[in-house]
Amino acid sequence: MLVAHDLGTTGDKASLHDDAGRLVTSVTVPYPTRFGHGGVAEQDPEPWWRAVCTATRRLLADSGTAPGEVRGVGFSGQMMGAVLLDAAYEPVRPAIIWADHRSTGQCQVLADGFGMDTAYRVTGHRLNPTYSLSKVMWVRDNEPETFARVAHVCLAKDFVVQRLTGVLVTDPSDASSTNAYDQRHGTWSQELLGVAGLDPALFPEIVPSTTVVGGVSEAAAELTGLLAGTPVVIGGGDGPLAAVGAGVVSPEAGAYAYLGSSSWVSIAADAPLHDPAMRTMTFDHVVPGRYVPTATMQAGGGALHWVTDLLAPGDDADRFDRLVADAETADASAEGLYFLPHLLGERSPYWNPAAKGAFVGLSRHHGPAHLTRAVLEGVAFNLGTCVGAFRESGATVDRVDAIGGGAASDAWLQILADVWGATVRRRSIVEEANSLGAAVTAGVGTGVLDGFDVAPTLSRVTGEFAPDPARHEAYRRQHEIFLDAYQRLEPWFDLAQERG
Repeated sequence: MLVAHDLGTTGDKASLHDDAGRLVTSVTVPYPTRFGHGGVAEQDPEPWWRAVCTATRRLLADSGTAPGEVRGVGFSGQMMGAVLLDAAYEPVRPAIIWADHRSTGQCQVLADGFGMDTAYRVTGHRLNPTYSLSKVMWVRDNEPETFARVAHVCLAKDFVVQRLTGVLVTDPSDASSTNAYDQRHGTWSQELLGVAGLDPALFPEIVPSTTVVGGVSEAAAELTGLLAGTPVVIGGGDGPLAAVGAGVVSPEAGAYAYLGSSSWVSIAADAPLHDPAMRTMTFDHVVPGRYVPTATMQAGGGALHWVTDLLAPGDDADRFDRLVADAETADASAEGLYFLPHLLGERSPYWNPAAKGAFVGLSRHHGPAHLTRAVLEGVAFNLGTCVGAFRESGATVDRVDAIGGGAASDAWLQILADVWGATVRRRSIVEEANSLGAAVTAGVGTGVLDGFDVAPTLSRVTGEFAPDPARHEAYRRQHEIFLDAYQRLEPWFDLAQERG
């Protein structure tokens, strides 16, 4: 058996796989996030560790798996955050996660000192406050007493792997999400860290994603139920591992869309893809020698969670499905109602932390169904802009495999297909795609699996949604109005940010 963990934004999605990589069972253990004014988004790392311990024990118990049957443990983790540890590897403050964008001033220091164009060529990414580097600088500048205790900076999965094994390292895929990584050479960028004024020794060694970091320690074995010495593979960031879970391990595999708290569209490539307008970014793949050009929006599925909480508060498990079913009976953009889904600022395509969410075009007859439909369409339009950026860069995007919790919705997948003008397919493994990628990576690292080519065979297509030509043409016109709404509101977003 292989155990895999995906440390997402809302919880640890853990899964158990047999030695062919096939999913046996899965479990999710949630943990909280604190969102605050001014772009604050933080999580305490200790609940990550407790969730991993709880989820591992539940996987073993629910499946009747003996600890000795586990041949490896692998990890996927939320990217772009900053976990700050002292010399004893204990957190000195809550982790600043990907959604936090309060380090705008520090990011401007990097842009002024290094150059945005240069940084994009070196790192594969824009300089942006959603990345790790400026977050670390923010703590240094605003919490000097706390920063004085910092001895190590890492990502979410690196922290948990250290708790399991006693060894702190990271991998290229997660390193490429920090704004501190030289993608050309596969090392931390001394020049960027110099402009940031940070000691390179703060950052961990970078090892291949398939590296067996070590074995489960005696102390961790007591807490997780695993055998001491069980091999632990470092794994990678959730974006590249979602690509593995979706079977996108080579350029020929096509594109995939992840519909989780943040949402993105991505492809696999043999070289970084540099968009002249810098709308997209490129991560290192966990597959050696490959890259993952990606366009990520801050609040994709998160916008759906927000509108669900707003219109149908409570704990009813069916409330989202009810809202989406009602949304199928309504028109939104066809009736002049649009939703800008920038609830957490925005990465692709605007890279504007000052961007805000907005309903535009509200009329008296619009009700909950229209609002929900507008959110579904707004995310589709924003991701559609990203699909267009890939096409303009020469990539073929005529088929997109959907994963993540939002992929369970037929209505949403049809909207995505109609907006994008591409066939959208649902795969059989949706919620567990990231942990499937972690399991495959662990299997390759431990020698249980021969290679990443097995990934596309571990899930199947269970639904296919072809674009309707007439709806696609209508959505094409409405997409232009959606884009115009953002352009007209952008000066207001920036002004509101300046005036606090």
